[in-house]
Parts: sequence; C-alpha cells; structure tokens
Amino acid sequence: MKKTKILVGVAVITVAGFFAIAADHIDAPAVTGGTNDITDFYAFQGQDNNNIVFVANVQGLLSPTATQNAKFDENTMIEINIDTDGDAVEDLVIQAIPKDGKMYFFGPVAPAQAGLMSTVRTSGMSSSVGITAAGANAVVATNAGMSFFAGPRDDPFFFDFDQFNAILAGTATGFNDPGTDKFKGTNVLSVVVEVPKTMIGGSGNINSWVETKRKQ
Repeated sequence: MKKTKILVGVAVITVAGFFAIAADHIDAPAVTGGTNDITDFYAFQGQDNNNIVFVANVQGLLSPTATQNAKFDENTMIEINIDTDGDAVEDLVIQAIPKDGKMYFFGPVAPAQAGLMSTVRTSGMSSSVGITAAGANAVVATNAGMSFFAGPRDDPFFFDFDQFNAILAGTATGFNDPGTDKFKGTNVLSVVVEVPKTMIGGSGNINSWVETKRKQ
C-alpha cells in the first residue's frame, strides 16, 4: 500500500522525561469529521523510564452514541514518524493499519523513502492487537518489549473552545480559570504504542510526528 496524499500532520518534539502534545480539533476543513482527521499526538516517557509512549488520536468529538459505531478506516494507515538525528527527516516509522477487527503494526523500521510517499514496511517487526470495543476493557498486546493498543478512549484534551472564539471576536480578553472543557464527554479513536528507547535511537531524544495516509 502506498500513500498518495497526506491528510493531516501534527508535529511534536519530545525529550526523555518531557511531555509534549499538539492538538488539531475541528480546524482542518478538508478532513473535519472524517475518518482520517488527527485530533492529537502525544509522545512521553513511559512508566518504565526506558520506554517512550506514542499516542495518535483520530476521529475527534465522537458522542457516546457515535463512539459505538465508530471504526478505524481500513483504507487509512496511521504512520508515526521518528527523527533520531535532529534533521527533521524521519529515520524510523511505526505504521498502524486496521483490518478485520485488528490493528496491525509494522516497525519501528527505516522507511522505504522519506517524505510524502510511504510503503507498508512488512519487512520490519510486525505485531497486532484486537481493536478494543467501546465500553470494553482495554485489549493490550505485547511483543519484543513493545506494547500496543487500539480503540476508543475519552478525549484527554482540555480546551475552552467557546471562550477562545469569544476572545477572537473581541468579546472577551482572556480565558477563565478553570474554564469549560468543550470536549468533555466526547471520545476519540486511539492508537498507542510503547517502545523501548533502544529501538528508536537509544536516548529517547527524538523528533516525532504523525500522519494519516490513504490507500489509493
């Protein structure tokens, strides 16, 4: 499967022990409400200090009812890009592809080529996990020191969207404390991968970003 179009990309930088996030809710008109819309990407040191955790969330603002019916798009690959030498070019990728109720993972492995085109790296380490159903206990798979999860989760991002719009409109001058979480009670579809630092450069000092890529 080759990527012919990047739908959304969100970049973060993470250093061992540092927690970084970037969010993209309801502000990407080309994909808003679609199965390819990335809402957040998180990268942080795991509970085991020797590991890094990557979390890619898609399909934001799902109501409880919509969550029951939400599915990962089987024509979309979620690709986590990892730059280990600071040149803002991916040296490794972790690819996640849903199929028949499972999420299949490939990597971390060197990409076939850097940039806009991607090929599924089936020659790399492969793993899979059953996609957790809405309301069910989390299904987690492990392989070679890595851990994997895919399924719906409560949206962890807090944002007072109405107050933000009021500030833009000039009817407010700042945010309230604590404000109102516009995303409270909504869900996302999450892909989570925990990886030993030894598999992604050793130190955990990396640049990382995520892309969704459709098969065409």
